[in-house]
Amino acid sequence: MVWWLLSASNLLAQPQNTESDKVIAEGIVPNQATKQSVLERLRVLYGAESVVDRIEVANVPAPAGWGESVTRMIEQPLRQVSKGVLEIRGQDVRISGNVLSETQRQEVASALGVATGRRYIIRNALKVADGGAQKLLDNVLSNRIVEFESGSAQLSARGAQVLDEMANAVKQIGDAKIEIIGHTDSVGDRASNLRLSQDRADAVKKYMIEKNIPANNMTTVGRGSDEPVASNDSAEGRARNRRIEFKVL
Repeated sequence: MVWWLLSASNLLAQPQNTESDKVIAEGIVPNQATKQSVLERLRVLYGAESVVDRIEVANVPAPAGWGESVTRMIEQPLRQVSKGVLEIRGQDVRISGNVLSETQRQEVASALGVATGRRYIIRNALKVADGGAQKLLDNVLSNRIVEFESGSAQLSARGAQVLDEMANAVKQIGDAKIEIIGHTDSVGDRASNLRLSQDRADAVKKYMIEKNIPANNMTTVGRGSDEPVASNDSAEGRARNRRIEFKVL
């Protein structure tokens, strides 16, 4: 994330983003207090070690309350932006970069508007990253599986908890179509595993409908044990193969 903090429209700052994992605060502000408050907020949000200070202090004109408005913009929604640039020139604000969904794109811009009391012009140049919706769903399942009771399509309490998080993520990607794919390990015959995987995928869809995800946005399929991601020769491998996948179509 590169930040341009400018208090006059006739001033320009050129970003020099060679530190791809850093937050670069760059530009000109009217006083030391504004500089310190901006840096403090950035350090709280991103970590002190991630913030690079290139802010200059000079006697430049600024709208009333400008420093406070800038500081209020530096809040949690900005963490959703990758490869981002926030440009603030007087009361003109432009946010660009990548987000994972249209919901996030709107949420970030709205938060900036609220922070400035709707008195600043907010230019939303954020883009939904290619594959962003799929990444959003994959992140929910990171190193976890949707658990069921042994040999059945009954969700466990932990499985339901994961699906609660998944439902919230699905709501962020709007009307995208999703395929819910059930998988099993290789224990048992193929026909039984295909039925069980389909039943589990259907159970997940039913649960998601109860969480207000439109039924027409979801399809289900059971793959049985045909698509393992690990060896079925160990208990650990079989556990990894018993899984539910969410695929954005």
